[in-house]
Amino acid sequence: MMRMIGKWFIGVSLLCCIIIAPQLSYAGDAAIKPPDDGREPFGALAFLSWNHPWNNYMYSDRDLERAVKLIKETGITFVRVDFMWADIEPKQGHFEFGRYDRIVDLLTENGIGILGLLCYTVQWAGPVWNGPPDDNKTFVNYASKVIDRYKGKVKYWEVWNEPDDEQYWIPQDRMVRYTSLLKDVYSEAKRVDPSCKILTGGLSKTITVSLRRIYKNGGGQSFDILAIHPYVNPLNEVSVGLVRGIYRGCKTTMKDNGDDKRIWFTEIGCPGVKTQTKANAWWFGTSPTEEEQAVWVKRFYTKILPGLPDCEKAFWAIFRDTKDHFRNGIDYFGLIRWDFSKKPAFTAYKSAADWWSKQAK
Repeated sequence: MMRMIGKWFIGVSLLCCIIIAPQLSYAGDAAIKPPDDGREPFGALAFLSWNHPWNNYMYSDRDLERAVKLIKETGITFVRVDFMWADIEPKQGHFEFGRYDRIVDLLTENGIGILGLLCYTVQWAGPVWNGPPDDNKTFVNYASKVIDRYKGKVKYWEVWNEPDDEQYWIPQDRMVRYTSLLKDVYSEAKRVDPSCKILTGGLSKTITVSLRRIYKNGGGQSFDILAIHPYVNPLNEVSVGLVRGIYRGCKTTMKDNGDDKRIWFTEIGCPGVKTQTKANAWWFGTSPTEEEQAVWVKRFYTKILPGLPDCEKAFWAIFRDTKDHFRNGIDYFGLIRWDFSKKPAFTAYKSAADWWSKQAK
């Protein structure tokens, strides 16, 4: 979920998970304690780099400080930040890091980890923002500069966003071109910072099928962590159960390819609206209310996530509501509203983080 409107394809993704892992039917939430492994899974997608006309100038410098203070209060320990190529290298060979320096420093000073998202094609490097560059080398060079600059402060890097979705990667070609880019970035990233960890772009459409294609295209050795976006409808019990199905389907796919990597949910979330209307529906239909959103936040982080042992991080999408950006329910995914007031989901998230910390001791 970045600039475009929706994931109206989710039903297909869930169907694929059912086909691949039919035995994983939903059986209710088990009473599971958080694992005593030091894991702090609490992350959020925050769009902190958004300060453009197309996102209604979401974060001014002043609002950045306000947001980070609330992020820390919530118990979020990791933030996913998009390091957009168009911002950083607007002209070939001319790099502008000022805003990103500020974001990295602000989060680091507050003890908040960073997942850096390397994404989208700048205008001079390709015909469309949501397609691969004309030459992988231009993207690799940008990625190299970013990783090198923030070495020691940013360890985790996600290569592109939802490359298996035609809204973010065109043309779709069974992950061939994306795997090529992933392999080139991985090789250069390890040269620049051997200690860094590379994530696949968050797979979101036919998740397990897309993962199989990455392996088939020779990309199995070119990522350290699998990133996925297992969105489900929290108002539908069958849909909720598929979170586990997607996770286990990915683990099965890894094992089928002689692999066994950690998984990060780099996006998971749902809307929370004050009043349900047709205008603020999302891709599953009627949006949850703010109270129903809060229930899903707590349920996911305290009932479902503890039972997914290889899921190290789960990033709630998103931290703050957007303003007339998606023009539907997706504008209400935030734990806080556009005006920075706290939703019930904010309290639920904080409660879940506190519960995890206490129970894991």
